[in-house]
Amino acid sequence: MNKIIYKDLTISHICRKSLKNSYITIDKDSNILLKTSTVSKTYIESLLSKKENWIREQLLKIEQNQPLHVNLEDEVLLFAELYSVDASEATQLRGLLSRLRKPSLKNVLRCYDDYYKIYSQEYLPLRVEYFAQIMNLDYKEIKFKKMRARWGSCSSQRVITFNTQLIKLKKEQIDYVVVHELAHLVYMNHSRKFHDLVQSYIPNAKNIRKEIKTIIF
Repeated sequence: MNKIIYKDLTISHICRKSLKNSYITIDKDSNILLKTSTVSKTYIESLLSKKENWIREQLLKIEQNQPLHVNLEDEVLLFAELYSVDASEATQLRGLLSRLRKPSLKNVLRCYDDYYKIYSQEYLPLRVEYFAQIMNLDYKEIKFKKMRARWGSCSSQRVITFNTQLIKLKKEQIDYVVVHELAHLVYMNHSRKFHDLVQSYIPNAKNIRKEIKTIIF
């Protein structure tokens, strides 16, 4: 792997003759990776010139949506705000941490995950019930699990599952996800009618949807 300096950008370059196309990827830490089948300086500079605007747009998105970093055992992220573990909101977390026999990073992270699941189980059903009543919808069951790529899901069996990390978002963003999943009880797709239904209960739905797509935890 070689390093390429293009203007103010530092780019890692991998050359593989077997590649049919060239690829540029940017990870969540803003590291830029270029894969090509050639080491031609002219070709690479031409490619980067064409893709420069796209690269800078992606870097800006990452910069604007940097995740909040929690100081483990001192802070907790709840409703998009950092709270001290001494706060009343973190009572259950303190209990989980106090029972650790081996306070390794892995065990501490597990305590945080357990805490977010507990808090989700207390908070989210209240919001689901609130919106289910005003939307006149019935669901079968609510489940909770930590997910990497989804904030929630709704099955054809009317089972709604929420990502336990959802509790880290702003309350209005959480309400959007709740209404989004309830709306799937009516439309099991993302049609215009589906989005209109969500919009009728969450007026700022379109903007919120864009916000939460870029959030990284």
